[in-house]
Amino acid sequence: MNNSPLPKIKRYSKKDGHSYSFGVFPTVDLINKKREHILQVLFHPGLKDTDGVSDLKNLCAKYQIPALYSIAAIEKIAKKENTYAVGVFKKYDVPIRKDQNHVVLVNPSNMGNMGTIIRNMVGFNFYDLAIIGPGADIFDPKVVRSSMGAFFRIRFQYFKSIDEYTSVHKNNIYPFMLDGDKELLLTKFKKPFSMVFGNEGEGLPAYYKKLGQSVYIKHSTKIDSLNLATSVGVGLYIAFDRR
Repeated sequence: MNNSPLPKIKRYSKKDGHSYSFGVFPTVDLINKKREHILQVLFHPGLKDTDGVSDLKNLCAKYQIPALYSIAAIEKIAKKENTYAVGVFKKYDVPIRKDQNHVVLVNPSNMGNMGTIIRNMVGFNFYDLAIIGPGADIFDPKVVRSSMGAFFRIRFQYFKSIDEYTSVHKNNIYPFMLDGDKELLLTKFKKPFSMVFGNEGEGLPAYYKKLGQSVYIKHSTKIDSLNLATSVGVGLYIAFDRR
């Protein structure tokens, strides 16, 4: 059990040293993957004993994790009415590894997209996420929730600039750009590699072409571009399939 003092239950703030996992299964993943950071589990008193709920309660008992049954506590922090369990956990550092392939997000702003990207990463066996700031707060519960528990399986690290990132990590760089030089299906990824994506509104500036082999995803002319999370998912699938 984590012996840190229990934080005050209130709406999430980036300045706080803790965050929340909303939902039974994400909280089970939190305990299974990052148990050393769990502080408390909140339960809705009306929660029915499904298999997932029983697993969560058993984990709390096994590892002596404080459990609080309180509608009021959950309503303070959860915007959705169907939240029946919440994990309270300390924020933590888990730097990305130099010997692995990376996903690099440049100035991401949409927290739901970030969570979906994290889920896609784990689905295709990618576990290292670099974020070039400024960017969305990865500990925001919206990110954690939309990742469906995959959040607790990845490593992540913020960098002030792409130059700071490339000064530390010497991966082969593949920027994904609308005017990229090579179609994704014709691209051979040389390990270790970094798949680099711009944000939802602006994409990547032309400078990124100088960093490595730029890539584009071929799609119909009926749309201008794919959603960021979709683009990352397509790129990850192709790289995963070829491995």
